[in-house]
Amino acid sequence: MTEEINNCIKILKEGGLILYPTDTVWGIGCDATDPEAIKKVYALKKREDSKALICLVGNQGMLERHVKQVPDVAYDIIDLSTKPTTIVFDEPKGIAENLVAEDNTLGIRVASDKFCQYLINKFGKPIVSTSANISGEPTPKQFKDISPEILKGVDYVVNLPDVNKNAVPSSIIKLSNDGQVKVIRE
Repeated sequence: MTEEINNCIKILKEGGLILYPTDTVWGIGCDATDPEAIKKVYALKKREDSKALICLVGNQGMLERHVKQVPDVAYDIIDLSTKPTTIVFDEPKGIAENLVAEDNTLGIRVASDKFCQYLINKFGKPIVSTSANISGEPTPKQFKDISPEILKGVDYVVNLPDVNKNAVPSSIIKLSNDGQVKVIRE
C-alpha cells in the first residue's frame, strides 16, 4: 500500500488525476488546492464547473484548517454516522476557487477508510473526490464498472482490490453557520 500512496502523491503534486478507492465508491481525485487539476476533473467528467465537487480530508484537524467555522453539530455527525457522510460547510478556505460552489459552500468528508486517511495525511492537503463516471452516467459501484474513457483520462490508477463490494455514494448533509441542517442525499 505504501507504494500506491507514494505513486498517488507524485501524481497529485504534479497536478495530475488519480483514480482511487474511497470509503464509498471509486473516485477521481486531485489536489483540492490546485485550480488547473480541478479543471481537468470537470473536463474528464464532462461536467459544468458550476456543479461543485466534494473533497476528502484525512482528519478533523485538516477539516478545521479548511472551513472558517465548523459547527459543533458537525462533530456529532462525523462521530455518530453509520455510513460515510459528506457535510456541506459554509465559507471554505484554502481551497481552489473553482471547487467552491457559487453560494460559497463546499462538501467535505472526513475519510473513514485507512487508504484514504494515509494518502491524504501524507499528502497534507484535501483531495477532490468525485465518482469515477462521466456526468449523468450511473455511478460505478465496482472497479470493473468504470468506463475505459475514465480509465484513460486519469494519470494514475491505484492498484488495490475492490474493498467495498456494496459501495454506495455518501450521505450529504448541509450545515449552515446559522445552525440550519438540511439532508441533501440520504
